[in-house]
Amino acid sequence: MATVIAMPKLGLSMKTGTVGKWLKKEGDTVKKGEAIVEVMTEKITNKVEAPADGTLLKIVSQKGAKLPVGGLMGVIGEAGEDI
Repeated sequence: MATVIAMPKLGLSMKTGTVGKWLKKEGDTVKKGEAIVEVMTEKITNKVEAPADGTLLKIVSQKGAKLPVGGLMGVIGEAGEDI
């Protein structure tokens, strides 16, 4: 079953964030807790960790995309899984 990678809330007043550099590419195997993408706010740049083990199936939001908290950045699942 696929797991979404969502824009995290990195501060009490954070409403949006900007997708930074992806540290993994589509098709890469990831482990839960492994840094996979950078997220920038007005004050900080933080690394977002994989929420599950699996394969990075899809990068939905490219570098520079501004997303609301909870916005879809990517999808992790089993290799070959239909998303």
